[in-house]
Amino acid sequence: MPFSLPMGGRLAVLALSLTVALGSAPAAADPASPFGPQAPQNPATAANGAATMHGDSASSGTTPHPGPGTSAVDYSRTALASACPTVVVGSDGYVIALCTTIFGQTPTAHLLDPVTGADLASLALPKGSLFGGVYAYLDNADRLVVVDGNDNLLRVGHRRAGSGWTLQIDESTPLGNAVPAGDNIVGLTPDWQGRVWFATSGGVIGTVDTGSGAVRSISTGEGVQNSISTVPGRTAVATDHALYLLSAGPDGTPVVDWRAPYDRGPARKPGQLSWGTGTTPSFFGPGDGTEYVTIVDNADPHGNLLVYRVAGGPDPICRIPVLTPYARSGTEDAVIATGRSVFVTNTYGYPYPALPEGAPASRPSSANFDGGLSRIDVNAEGTGCSVVWNSPVKSAALPRLSLADGKIYTVSVTGPTGSAGLNTFAQYHHSVIDPATGAQSSSSFLGIGLVYNPLQMRGTAAPDGTLYQGTETGVVRISKR
Repeated sequence: MPFSLPMGGRLAVLALSLTVALGSAPAAADPASPFGPQAPQNPATAANGAATMHGDSASSGTTPHPGPGTSAVDYSRTALASACPTVVVGSDGYVIALCTTIFGQTPTAHLLDPVTGADLASLALPKGSLFGGVYAYLDNADRLVVVDGNDNLLRVGHRRAGSGWTLQIDESTPLGNAVPAGDNIVGLTPDWQGRVWFATSGGVIGTVDTGSGAVRSISTGEGVQNSISTVPGRTAVATDHALYLLSAGPDGTPVVDWRAPYDRGPARKPGQLSWGTGTTPSFFGPGDGTEYVTIVDNADPHGNLLVYRVAGGPDPICRIPVLTPYARSGTEDAVIATGRSVFVTNTYGYPYPALPEGAPASRPSSANFDGGLSRIDVNAEGTGCSVVWNSPVKSAALPRLSLADGKIYTVSVTGPTGSAGLNTFAQYHHSVIDPATGAQSSSSFLGIGLVYNPLQMRGTAAPDGTLYQGTETGVVRISKR
């Protein structure tokens, strides 16, 4: 039975007071810089907005669907005893969550009822690394595409079985020797020719033709801990040393078009999972949504937003420090990137319950989690960037921007935000942010502690405006009352 929540709004403030309080003067938002266009629709995925963790194969962090808005909301929670980072929605409206069990860290796909959020069916997959059960996408036949712990690329379908539902493996393609022993797949996404691109934690980048079974790969010799992104003719992969822009050769072998090294900093920062960028590369632009590609580096004390012209080579058009109101900052979150605007979330100090195998010690060993977001715009000439606003909203989730209603949706946190506090007495809220100003428009209380901790995972908006937010223990369904 859903719980009814009153409309929030207690924390809504003027953008000027936000930036002044943080010691940063706001730049005027450019009225000629609308949000959008949408990323190109990849013909090999489900519809943009709910096809991947980051919405689309460009990893824009946007959705064409409205969210629940700023009025009163209802919510219900589906307990799955699992952390659920990837939540996608198919053309039939059914929700698929790829989760990792708390006990055993087994990747498991769940089919959820779009009306009630109830768990209709589940399928456990062979276990691999921590991130083997994180990055996946929904293909154009509403099948979840994921790599299991045995290095098989799977397409998991769902269908009715008698009076219920079932999840089953419709297709399995072995990756063979492309994944070295002890290595594991981290990110995967399809290109416009239907090949599936993948990257391993050890730095292998490859393609799979699931029709022929052909696998082609190269090795960078650099670690990868984030997902990868595609637009027509281009694939972006961020290693722990550089951003790579690639295309496919005639036989599907990846070809490096350019490589852009970045400042990886002196060490892994607290609140990040690896030593290097914490961001998945995001394509964006004011024309067709593919002109630019961006990441945030790991420079100390503040990460820099790096924006590259896709056709311009490895020299960034801007390198600008972000989240500077804080003594130190960094991000493990992919950005929101749309039109000429990029939104960056501060995760510095955020305590994760687990780290990838082999992750080096952070420096310092721990820090306060202050949160905060920044908006940065590329100028109209495409020659530089400027900070538009800084906001103190303490986002515990990876925000998403609705291009339909012009609102940023996230889960904010108040109260104790140390390692113990986030899972005990911290209070979590469904929060809406104005992308024009950074002001928090509304805040509705969800719950306290472990069961509502979103672990910096991104919510997904379904076409009907319902928001599905993965948490440390399941999925929360949020809808307009």
